[in-house]
Amino acid sequence: MEHLPDAELEVMQALWRQEEYPASSAAVMAALPGKRWQTATLIKLLSRLEERGFVRREKQGRSNRYTPLVARGDYLAQESRDFFQRLHGGSLPSLVAALMDSPDLSQRERRELEEILKGGE
Repeated sequence: MEHLPDAELEVMQALWRQEEYPASSAAVMAALPGKRWQTATLIKLLSRLEERGFVRREKQGRSNRYTPLVARGDYLAQESRDFFQRLHGGSLPSLVAALMDSPDLSQRERRELEEILKGGE
């Protein structure tokens, strides 16, 4: 599975948030809060996602509707593995040290991370 550029990932995230499939481009646009893309921009991004095999387009009347072909969890798992390998060389201690040393990590998050590493939930 290939890595998605940021804009295409945003579109996929909006599509994954839909409650029903296939979803219209208008529904996808509505799930992109704060974006002021032209409709043509969204359609182009959806077309690229279709070419990459991430979505299926179905013609319904005069409009197109979209269904994700890649599950959100599958994509996130692949991206996480790639990130882990690329930035930490597959070293769990390196990843954990980077997380524990992060000033953005709250005390609660640190405790949660320690519990996960101990095997608890």
